[in-house]
Amino acid sequence: MQKKVYIESYGCQMNVSDSEVVASILAKDGYTPVKSAEEADLVLLNTCSIREKAEYTVLQRINEMNNLKARNRSLKVGVLGCMAERMREELLEKKRVVDLVVGPDAYRTLPELLEKVGTGQKAVNVLLSREETYAEIEPVRLDTNGVTAFVTIMRGCDNMCAFCVVPFTRGRERSRDPQTIVRECEQLVRDGYKEVTLLGQNVDSYKWRPAEEPRASGYGLRADDALPAARSPQPEAFDSLVDFADLLERVAIACPTLRIRYSTSHPKDMTDKVLAVMARYDNICKYIHLPVQSGSSEVLKRMNRGYDRAWYLQRIASIRRHMPDCAISTDIIAGYCGETDEDHQQTLSLINEAGYDMAFMFKYSERPKTLAARKYPDDVPDEVKGRRLQEIIDLQKEKSAARLRGYVGEVHEVLIEGVSKRSAEHLYGRNTQNSIVIVSHRHGGTELKPGDLVQARITGSTAGSLQGEVVDILNLQPVLA
Repeated sequence: MQKKVYIESYGCQMNVSDSEVVASILAKDGYTPVKSAEEADLVLLNTCSIREKAEYTVLQRINEMNNLKARNRSLKVGVLGCMAERMREELLEKKRVVDLVVGPDAYRTLPELLEKVGTGQKAVNVLLSREETYAEIEPVRLDTNGVTAFVTIMRGCDNMCAFCVVPFTRGRERSRDPQTIVRECEQLVRDGYKEVTLLGQNVDSYKWRPAEEPRASGYGLRADDALPAARSPQPEAFDSLVDFADLLERVAIACPTLRIRYSTSHPKDMTDKVLAVMARYDNICKYIHLPVQSGSSEVLKRMNRGYDRAWYLQRIASIRRHMPDCAISTDIIAGYCGETDEDHQQTLSLINEAGYDMAFMFKYSERPKTLAARKYPDDVPDEVKGRRLQEIIDLQKEKSAARLRGYVGEVHEVLIEGVSKRSAEHLYGRNTQNSIVIVSHRHGGTELKPGDLVQARITGSTAGSLQGEVVDILNLQPVLA
């Protein structure tokens, strides 16, 4: 009898990518992915701990599993990912619901753990690893539009930002073998995908060394390091240290028809070498997500971010110098420990100076075990957090709208991704700056479809998207270098 698994992903793109690795591991154990929990023999919730609200959402979903189990007594429920590592005892106490708790570095053990669950026992493995990257596992693409995909290039984080649980839930930083990354991207081209996002908690600290090469200390190249000259395609083998700029260039060369994005950058580690590579290759999208968190140097110091306001703005200036048309987004936390009205005003002034295309904005949420929870009182009243957050949101809405209005009249390349949610007569896609562009589903006598690359003249804008008129279709046949 065929076994069926339903995997529900919460939180970041890294969790989506991890779920595809899990699906691949379970496929070898006879499981087929299905589209709903009601169809499944096994339900896995791949969880996020970055904010309290994210954990609350998952806990509510776990409680809902009681009803499913009442209708299907053979159903097994597992919790994967960051909450599995951080809250294993609490999760296992949910005796009637959770059968399996597995951390992000233990997915290879799922078949053995499921055997244990099959005997009526609870099963848990939340051990973190210094080596696991799942490098050779070919993901099973879940809920895909067949156009865009994610490829994880590294795991874990060494940064120890004071507010963040990731180093405790995902472990130390380790980079994946670049050859396996390039091969996975080449396979995406063969499978018809048109865009890939390279994922890491901090892609700028990606470092891979051959086993025989001794490790050097420190983070490597900084912003003022010498820039490389333009290079011709490199051989398949990597026989020396590979940093993120090297990897980005190799993927761009190997897959010239594949659009390339990446996430997430860290301001203290982003180098001009990366920016030079981005500017050199047309298939690397001109979009950078560069979290600032606060515009106050004093708050950044308490956050243990490793840079100050001046350093961050110097990175913004360097991006603009290399790629004047590059879009920049950010993360901002309102009401962090000890934040004063003056600190908040500095965040608002930085938003004005940086000119972000968009931002992810949140109230500070204290997370257990973090440096902030141990060292700093959560002393900004919730109503003050809310007011400051709303001021940040209102200002950024103005900036986002202005940035989008600036595109009107220009012709942009747009990769069509799917049907618009508001109208079946329209499709949506993204330009290189990651802005959503809405276009008609037809151009002349041609019916457009997801995966089509078109040129569109931008005719209008709203607070969150662009409207475009298709002027040409630029579809290319997949080609590998």
